[in-house]
Amino acid sequence: MIALNTPIKHVDIGSRVDGFVAHVASFREIEVMDIRKQDKQIRNIIFKQADLMDMNFSTIDYCDSVSALHSLEHFGLGRYGDTVNSDGHLVGFNNIFRILKRGGRFYFSVPIGRSRIEFNAHRVFSLQYLLDIINPYYTINSYSYVNDIGELVENLPLTGSAITTNCGCHWGCGIFELIKR
Repeated sequence: MIALNTPIKHVDIGSRVDGFVAHVASFREIEVMDIRKQDKQIRNIIFKQADLMDMNFSTIDYCDSVSALHSLEHFGLGRYGDTVNSDGHLVGFNNIFRILKRGGRFYFSVPIGRSRIEFNAHRVFSLQYLLDIINPYYTINSYSYVNDIGELVENLPLTGSAITTNCGCHWGCGIFELIKR
């Protein structure tokens, strides 16, 4: 989608460099913000050490495209050197909203299922919880998910039973393309 949407500036928040980030860097420049320091120089990847849980994060209207793929669920749990903060994912979510320009796209994925924290690992979010934090700020352009047995279900409407059952997932992966209002 990033290749099709051709943003002026794409920023990634804490996704794996050896996966998604490397794929994007194979065809365009990408800036990566991560709490972890990165010393390696990699073509088309610009690293910036940043704490997206900083309440005074001052980067506003910085880019027209941002991704956070399997990163937000770790915010505030201390696993990657971040400060322990029970609302770390919310602070991070709000700061991502702030760096994205109006009309910009946010590519976002997190584990879905019954809301919980899995010790020393990550959060899992219910779809209703995610919709409650997404809807005031974004329009959902598309929603897909990977179910518990690894099957990709694309472009699913988020309605009644899909929401209440978390698409039948205990530990699936919700994949959103959002547009900032």
